[in-house]
Amino acid sequence: MKSDSRHPSLHFKKIGDLWSVRVAAYAKLAGPAIQAAGGRFVVRGAPAKTYEAGLNQRVVVIEFDGVAQATAAHDSPGYQEALKLLGNAAERDIRIVEGVQ
Repeated sequence: MKSDSRHPSLHFKKIGDLWSVRVAAYAKLAGPAIQAAGGRFVVRGAPAKTYEAGLNQRVVVIEFDGVAQATAAHDSPGYQEALKLLGNAAERDIRIVEGVQ
């Protein structure tokens, strides 16, 4: 695989109905913004199985052609707008990792 991967992991905090509204608003903008920047969703969902210190939390893996492209996607106006809508409804852990060749 000649591309880099980005591994955002979202840990949602329920804050009544506001939680679902914020997450839905984020998702409506985030996916298209990431895809417009060249991101390809590889994995989205909860782990089928965890081992050792593995966390049983939702994971999203997005593949980009390079670190610069992944960084640009995160910093893009469209994705930043999605983050504003999400607010504090999720604890996020985003990592941009160089792919293997």
